[in-house]
Amino acid sequence: MKRRSIDIDQANDQAERQLATALSALKDADQVQAFLRDLCTPAELEALTDRWRVVPLLLDEVPYREIHDRTGVSITTIGRVARFITQGNGGYLAAARATREASVRNGANA
Repeated sequence: MKRRSIDIDQANDQAERQLATALSALKDADQVQAFLRDLCTPAELEALTDRWRVVPLLLDEVPYREIHDRTGVSITTIGRVARFITQGNGGYLAAARATREASVRNGANA
């Protein structure tokens, strides 16, 4: 019997979608944080955090060197995030917008 080859790209796309679904199913930031701490190594989580930390500064058009001085994040990482903000899939902008809107809602309720 001939074995069917597995379409690795399709399997990876499906697994990525399942991960996104798992993240979106969590009810609050505490659950997401716990999940990320279980899912990622400390180095992976640090890399993700560094990338996210520079997003608001880039959106505020803070110069790369100043972002580096404020955060300690490498210029290379800052440049990579900036490139994905402008040429990526829209994820950084969507997350920044959603975070800003949530902050405004929570501030209005305080």
